[in-house]
Formats: sequence, structure tokens, C-alpha cells
Amino acid sequence: MCNEARGLSKWPRIAARWAALFTAGVIAFAMASRAISVQGAEPTRLVELTPNSADEPLARSLSLTKAAAYLDAVSLDWTEKRQCGTCHTNYAYLITRPALKQATPAMGEIREFFEGRVAHWDDAEKAAKPRWDAEVIATAATLALNDAATTGKLHPRTKQALDRSWTLQKADGSFSWLKCDWPPYEHDDYYGAVFAALGAGSAPEGYATGESARVGLEKLRSYLKKTPAPDLHHKTFLLWASTKLDGLMDASEQAETVKALRALQRSDGGWSLPSLGDWKRRDGSPNSKDAPSDGYGTGFVVHVLRQAGVAIDDPSVTRGANWLRTNQRESGRWFTRSLSNDKAHYIANAGTGFAVLALSECAPEASKSESRRP
Repeated sequence: MCNEARGLSKWPRIAARWAALFTAGVIAFAMASRAISVQGAEPTRLVELTPNSADEPLARSLSLTKAAAYLDAVSLDWTEKRQCGTCHTNYAYLITRPALKQATPAMGEIREFFEGRVAHWDDAEKAAKPRWDAEVIATAATLALNDAATTGKLHPRTKQALDRSWTLQKADGSFSWLKCDWPPYEHDDYYGAVFAALGAGSAPEGYATGESARVGLEKLRSYLKKTPAPDLHHKTFLLWASTKLDGLMDASEQAETVKALRALQRSDGGWSLPSLGDWKRRDGSPNSKDAPSDGYGTGFVVHVLRQAGVAIDDPSVTRGANWLRTNQRESGRWFTRSLSNDKAHYIANAGTGFAVLALSECAPEASKSESRRP
């Protein structure tokens, strides 16, 4: 899951076998050239997997077809080349990509990769086993959220991963999470705990009320009640989890968090990720609280506000959605600067996922059409 990690197992590599041509806005893949052809409301054009960059021009119009193409390509590319899961790309992809409705081969391939990891965790081959406890927690939560957003049924591999996660729980109710100094995800134990709560609470078919989750969730609720969130980013994740799982926040705590998020909305309608916490960059410099609005901050906050019951016509939501509609880049992504260094800005991948998730919740019809910028 760390960005430095390469290959959690010797699990057979997914073959680069994309040559199928699809119509009616579905995507044709040619992974050998690391590019995909997008067809839809706009003329067919080639979208290259170029580096995330703040200098990339804004798109002339909002295109969710391009957003889908970018997310499919970058997440499949990561999975094939790295053979691992990471919070900022392919885990985030399975959580957010279903909002765009159209199924593509990439969605099936990436889902299959993680199901395959779960299926082989107990193999004799050492490399097949989970490399960290965090792999189990993240895979379980992600598959649960994906199940909820797609079939609405709890897949057997999802339940297997969720049940296994409780065996890794520490006495205080938390989990041993990765601390790679890659905020906001691979950074502290609190994130692993709140992500586990979100996944278990979102799992279909009443998993959270079942006997296999009862003791683990009691301990997890206790941990999250006793342990303050270290920053507003994680508290916002707790707010999201509290809409899926009871006993995490009362109504006043939810309202307080919503108020804190509203207070950070910028004059242009967006939010910035650095404003949600206090993180230092790898060179020791601070992340500016006055950083420009970005895709992750805006998409994530708008999504959680909607999950928390903030109305679609609420000014905070409408202004945030308008920022997203007018700040997509030409490639289909939304840019977010890394909190750690300026080498790759991988958090832009998760930010793009949250952007499309937020837009789908603000205007469901947007997932079926393209919109021109005003």
C-alpha cells in the first residue's frame, strides 16, 4: 500500500489484452500504449496517462466520459504494474468509480485482482499472504463499499475479508495501520480504524448487525469514541462513517463537523486538502492553509456533506459542485497537490474519484450527459 511498495505477491499479472471496441460512450482500451480512446458526447480523442500537474490546462467543458476514461486507465495501469493496492488510486477507484454507472472491463479486472488477493491470503506461498494488516483492512472496507454501490449484495470474498479484519484488531479496538508518512491516508492508526468502521457500516445485507462483526464493532466504536480525530480530514471520514454505522457521532457532533467544513469553504466555492489538517511536507515545509481549492478537498467535502444530509440546493453544496464543474483538467482529472512532495501528486487520482462521486450526488443526471462550462 505504500507508494514505495512493489508487488505484494507473485499473483499472476493481469494480461494487457485490451483491444475490444465498445460504443455508446463506453471506453476502448489499448494498455500497451498506456492510452485509451474515449467515445461519447465528444469526438473520439486520445487521452494519454500524463503526470499529474498543476500546469495542465482546464477543460473547456465538463466531461464525465473523460473522467471515467482517466480513472479506468490510471487505476488499471497501477494494478498491472505495481500488483498492489493503494489508498490513493485503485482502492479509491473501486469506492468512487461506480458513481459513473457505465461498467467497463477495467472495473471488473481491478475488482478481480482484489478478490484474488483475498482468495489466496492463506496459500502456503509466503508472497501470497497479506503483507501488512492494513492490506486486509483496506481491502475489506473497499470491497464492502464497492458491493454497496454496485450489486447491493455482500460478496463472499468481501465477508471473508471483513471477518478476517476483526482477527487483526488490537486490544484498544484499533488496527496496526501503515505509517509511511504519506498523509492523509498511509499516515496513522486512526485512519485505519475509521476506514474499517466505514466499510463495515456500508457492507450490504446487514453485515454490521451480524454476529461475526458484533464484538469487533463494539471495540471499534469504543476506540473512536475515546480517541479524538487528529485532524478535520479524519473527522470528516468519521462523519461519513457515522451515516452508515450508529454509535460513532451524535447529532450535535455531526452538526459541529458540518459547521467546521462550511467555515473552510473558499471564496471560489471549493475546499483545499491542506486546510483539513496539519501536515508537513517531506522537506519539512508546512502545507499552506491558504492553498488553492483542489479536486480532493472539494470532492471529498461535498460528498460527505451530501452523505450527512446537507441538501442538494444548499449554498455550500451548489458552490462546491460548481467549482468541480469548472475545474476539471483537459485529461479528465482534477488536480490536487501532494501533501508530501511534488514528484507525482498521486492524491489527484483519489481526488478525481471524489469529484465524480460528488457530482453524481449533486446532479444524478450528470452521469448520463456532458456539460459545457458557463
